[in-house]
Amino acid sequence: MADVLSQSQIDALLKSMQNSEPEQEPEVVEQKQAQTQKPKPEADERKYSRYDFYSPRKFTKEKMKILTSVFENYARIITSQVNGIFRVMTDITVMEVQERRYYEYVNAFHENDCMTLIDATVVDRGKNNVPLMMYVTPGLVITLINRMLGGGEEVMKVEPEYRYSDVEVALYRRVVEYFTAALKDGFSNYINILFQIQRIEENPSMVQELGLDETVAIIHLNVDVSGLAVEKIRICMPGTLLEFIFSMIDSRKHIARGFAYEDNKDIIMDNIRYTQLPVTGQLGTVELDLKDIYHLKVGDIIDLNKPKNSSVKLYVGRQPWFTGQMGVYKKNVAVRIEERTYESEESEENAEEFEPAYASGEG
Repeated sequence: MADVLSQSQIDALLKSMQNSEPEQEPEVVEQKQAQTQKPKPEADERKYSRYDFYSPRKFTKEKMKILTSVFENYARIITSQVNGIFRVMTDITVMEVQERRYYEYVNAFHENDCMTLIDATVVDRGKNNVPLMMYVTPGLVITLINRMLGGGEEVMKVEPEYRYSDVEVALYRRVVEYFTAALKDGFSNYINILFQIQRIEENPSMVQELGLDETVAIIHLNVDVSGLAVEKIRICMPGTLLEFIFSMIDSRKHIARGFAYEDNKDIIMDNIRYTQLPVTGQLGTVELDLKDIYHLKVGDIIDLNKPKNSSVKLYVGRQPWFTGQMGVYKKNVAVRIEERTYESEESEENAEEFEPAYASGEG
């Protein structure tokens, strides 16, 4: 017997026959698939700094992190100084601290720029032969000079090729002195080093303090002036100066690692033992009106409300330590110590604790 299809099965068969399409050629199918596929988003291109294998880096990432920390501290200090001294709202931040070659720093200058050469002197080690270099964009300098001379709150905008006048060069040095003095505070967490302006070079592209291929650290500071202008401070630290600074920092780290807290106990006690402290004797205290003090004369007597044979308090610094009797030793006024202050206080407390108690009762 032939199978009998239900109405639902017949409807499903007719529907499948209507939806079926003739087979297409493979090329046409591939073209349709290519059209229907959505283009994939391109991968984000990351910008990497080029590494020159012919001139490898001298300083590790840890050293550059230390330098970044130094100039972040420096940026905070000069921000507060500029805002307080010149009354200009600025926000100074570190953009980058990178190891580069000296020619990369020099090639960015224009012919009329001014660059400050700064001597670095380490205490007990002398002055370094190669100076540190600092460049401040003219817009920031002219704005600060304008405020020094009593100008308004406007932000001065000048061209990068701006040429300073003789008066402006003198005031430029005054401005840079504040930036230079703050360098010491920036390095204070690691090393005690002094910075002093050597000279101001008005044609920095001709400065031959370093070889063009010498390794330097270039620090870029971004200066936001009242939200109206963006200026720059560029600092160049020679590699020889950095090697000297890092060697001293490393030597101090090794010294610190060589001692534990217990080992330093005797050394600390020896230093404390020979510390000089002021010792003063106080016979008594009295309060006088300013009128009475004004009328005091030679031979007048001030009543201290204490008997003449009473004890004298000896103060070490501002704390009472001893009590004693005043007398004479080798024709000099002296105090003979009788007891320590805290011992007398303890004896008084013990006397109060053991004071006999009397009780009354009926027998």
